[in-house]
Amino acid sequence: MSSQEDLPRRMLGEFIRAQRQMANLSLRQLSALTEVSNPYLSQVERGLHEPSVRVLKSIADALHVSAETLFEHAGLITDTQEPDDEATERAIRADRRLTGAQRRALLGVYKSYIESNLDES
Repeated sequence: MSSQEDLPRRMLGEFIRAQRQMANLSLRQLSALTEVSNPYLSQVERGLHEPSVRVLKSIADALHVSAETLFEHAGLITDTQEPDDEATERAIRADRRLTGAQRRALLGVYKSYIESNLDES
């Protein structure tokens, strides 16, 4: 499986695996959350299957990742828009894995980087 046409599937699978691991979920737990079989999810993570939009949406919901992000990784849509600062800030504010102080600090750092980059351009 070294063909170039398999690359997007493998990259999607690697991205899903990384997101699952960062969420501290086992494959079995993700399977229960998504109502997708454990063997099928394993094959998706290994790049052996190209999941449907329904499966991608279910995985995105379970991993608290935007469906658009998974769709981009799957090659279903391309990101041609400018970065959405408001969406990034909303995501930071909505992440309940962070404390209030951590969210405020992260937002401050994020905004300072954006402002710094604007000043340099």
